[in-house]
Amino acid sequence: MPRVLGIDIPGRKKLAYALRYIYGVGPTLALEICEKAALNPDMKADDLQDADIQRLVGVLQNDYRIEGDLRREVSSNIRRLISIGSYRGRRHRSGLPVRGQRTKTNARTRKGSKRTVGVVRGKEARSAVKASK
Repeated sequence: MPRVLGIDIPGRKKLAYALRYIYGVGPTLALEICEKAALNPDMKADDLQDADIQRLVGVLQNDYRIEGDLRREVSSNIRRLISIGSYRGRRHRSGLPVRGQRTKTNARTRKGSKRTVGVVRGKEARSAVKASK
């Protein structure tokens, strides 16, 4: 497993796919990086020599915002939205979908598991509700 900028990328995969394990690198960007570093995107990541890895690291550090810097930027953008009290910031703060999705049904990823409100009928259901609390 080659190590690029502190991230282990899978060695048995093609380089274009292995680079996607770096936060902020997608399919198009991976091919672009391979082109700038003059590397074949179809070669396996294990076949990279030390010089190839150095070229790859140089391209990533100089031309792109990835990993820690990108995560910091995204979180600061969210904090800014929350602090100015925008609609999107309020949705982030309350843990609801931000981009206009419906919440009457679905939205379980953002809202979390269902919470029963009101009367629960039947002994089994009541004990299940008590156990989940």
